[in-house]
Amino acid sequence: MTRDQIQNVHDDIAYMRAMAHEGRNAPLLSGPVMVVAGIVFSLASLVHWTIVAGLVNVSSWAQLWVWVTAAVIFTIGLVVVLRRQAHRPGAGSAGNRASNAAWSGVGYGIFASWVALMAAGMTTGDWALMRVMPIIVVVAYGSAWFVAGAMARLRWMKGVALLSYAGAAVLGAFIDSPTVLLVYAALLVLVALLPGLALMRQEPAEVV
Repeated sequence: MTRDQIQNVHDDIAYMRAMAHEGRNAPLLSGPVMVVAGIVFSLASLVHWTIVAGLVNVSSWAQLWVWVTAAVIFTIGLVVVLRRQAHRPGAGSAGNRASNAAWSGVGYGIFASWVALMAAGMTTGDWALMRVMPIIVVVAYGSAWFVAGAMARLRWMKGVALLSYAGAAVLGAFIDSPTVLLVYAALLVLVALLPGLALMRQEPAEVV
């Protein structure tokens, strides 16, 4: 092997190491998704509270349409954000792929739980089971934050996970009161909106 060939091999190895290092240290890009989720669903929870607290006089079915509307708005925002994030530096890193998989699983799990509880309500005529939906959501968020924290090796994410789990217990204490919706809105700010903003601050600047 000639000196030039040896040098080329060394250059290739150095390049692969640099790529691996970049992938390992690439910031997580799920921040905007969490911000959108935190804003949309916390506002939906507040609107729902105004209905069950009797502050507005509307049909009881309005409670359902509040969340359907929120889901549609979130889905549109999600599509926009994901298209934008797909071309950001580090989007293809192992950490971001794992984080995206975790949050995708959470999203599908939450949707499946909502459909199952809706089916139970329509079958039995008893909609009380829907009260546990906020608990399901924050527990799912906690699990996703725990996975993301392990992949990114960031302790504060595990702290958010623990806050989510603790929040689930608090929601359980208010399960029979309209106040549960206010607590849920506050939790979404704490475990979705604020952590999402923190992740966005760590994102690399876009190249213009």
